[in-house]
Amino acid sequence: MTIPFDGALIVVDVQNDFCAGGALEVPGGGDVVGPINGLLGKFAATVFTQDWHPPGHASFASSHPARSAFDKVELEYGTQVLWPDHCVIGSEGAQFHSGLKTDRADLIVRKGFRKSIDSYSAFFENDRTTPTGLEGYLLTRGIGKVCLVGLALDYCVRYSAVDAKKLGFETTVVESACREIAPGESGAEARAEMLECGVELIPAPV
Repeated sequence: MTIPFDGALIVVDVQNDFCAGGALEVPGGGDVVGPINGLLGKFAATVFTQDWHPPGHASFASSHPARSAFDKVELEYGTQVLWPDHCVIGSEGAQFHSGLKTDRADLIVRKGFRKSIDSYSAFFENDRTTPTGLEGYLLTRGIGKVCLVGLALDYCVRYSAVDAKKLGFETTVVESACREIAPGESGAEARAEMLECGVELIPAPV
């Protein structure tokens, strides 16, 4: 297994709210910054994604009376996990981690900005049909390979990797540059789905 440096590096949601002290802290989230910075500048293209939610977003537990964070509800597009308010547009929590070298980004894809629908994947919103535009960007640049890193492996990295593979991109995930919201069963499930779809999991850069 080798990293496809002739493809695109997709850096998923390395934002303050997913790091230490954030509203939706991913255990060890800030630890991915160093490994990711070490990969920047080595790929044909670099894309950052950024959760970007308006206040009162449908995925927020606070928008559902009598519901709590991490409950599941049925919305028009299917089952949705309810989250603490996080990555609200313009907030400090929505900003990229200060140690991340964001000047290396060729493109920033903001997702989840529609109030009524969440978006885990870098490619599609959670209805699985509304595109973010990333596929078109990569194809017009002649890029057929992607490598994913960031937060969190069991949600946004997972959905992005599975969608990338289904769209026909050669897809890898560097596990040492990812962390999980719920290490254990959730991470194992994510890895199993990615492997089943044909995503390559690379433990660490070589």
